[in-house]
Amino acid sequence: MQLRNRDGTPVDPVPFGVVVGLAFMALLSFGPLYGQALGLSLEAAIWLSTAVFVVTAAGAFYRQIWTARPELDCEVAAAVRARRVFYLIPILGALLVALSVPLVVG
Repeated sequence: MQLRNRDGTPVDPVPFGVVVGLAFMALLSFGPLYGQALGLSLEAAIWLSTAVFVVTAAGAFYRQIWTARPELDCEVAAAVRARRVFYLIPILGALLVALSVPLVVG
């Protein structure tokens, strides 16, 4: 499936798919648990998590597909990409711990 931006130029859909998949996983894993911890029913928490996911997916589509400008993309050096990944690993680890602490403590 070839996605196109607002100018009709083909855009790589992989980053969009990754962001939407991770958002789905995170929001529908942690969202209902936090919703119930805040006093919502399970059904309401799932609906709220789904609504937040839909908004996130729409925002990702707008940012990564609709307004993408592939002609401005250039290749990033491997050293820069590796540095970004190494910076991202502890950030994501800390985020995962922060998301799970209230569920363990409370």
